[in-house]
Amino acid sequence: MIEKGVNDLISIKTNYQVPQQLYSCHTAVVDGYIIEGHVPAADVSRLLSEKPDVLGIGVPGMPAGSPGMESPGQAPEPFSVYTFNEAGETAVYASYP
Repeated sequence: MIEKGVNDLISIKTNYQVPQQLYSCHTAVVDGYIIEGHVPAADVSRLLSEKPDVLGIGVPGMPAGSPGMESPGQAPEPFSVYTFNEAGETAVYASYP
């Protein structure tokens, strides 16, 4: 793993063609796929094993209850993981109550 701290996250997201509606606080590249935001590890594993024809997957924003956003006493928010392609099209990949 190579970690790169940057000051301009928008240029990173633009460079990797992350659709604006999926922007979050983290962007990673794993085996050629873009992972945006607080994506559950199980969905990253599924992506890497299924190898769909997409640029990546992402969770927009920072929903409570998503990985890294758990907080005692705070109810989790429902959230979805989306795929995205070069045309900026998105589709639901997984949903969490």
